[in-house]
Amino acid sequence: MRALGLDVGTKTIGVALSDELGWTAQGLVTLKRSEDDVDADLSSVSKLVQEHNVEVVVIGLPKNMNGTIGPSGEMCQSFADRLKQVNPEIDVKLWDERLTTVAAEKMLISADVSRKKRKKVIDKMAAVLILQGYLDYK
Repeated sequence: MRALGLDVGTKTIGVALSDELGWTAQGLVTLKRSEDDVDADLSSVSKLVQEHNVEVVVIGLPKNMNGTIGPSGEMCQSFADRLKQVNPEIDVKLWDERLTTVAAEKMLISADVSRKKRKKVIDKMAAVLILQGYLDYK
């Protein structure tokens, strides 16, 4: 079972991919979001789904610390719904991603990655943490 993890933001989408056994997550790519063209973003993700024979897509759901869903969470829910419509053959899951970006930032700082390089990989690293959390849960 191969799974794809997504950290959907307003400017980029961090993408992680599991191994074929569904045990580990590795960073794959950071997609630049199309300004006002969600269909182009969905197409890019769908291409990765087909290319890597993905069965499950895990999308990070940003919740507030009190568990409520804000505007970013609503955007991710909408993205997940649209992805299901475009790819009805795959399972799309939402996964609580609270503090994953903070954790990714701390990991990169402790690895002494420069601020400039961190900015380029932070979303991909957050996607890895989202996907690995889901894989560990399963």
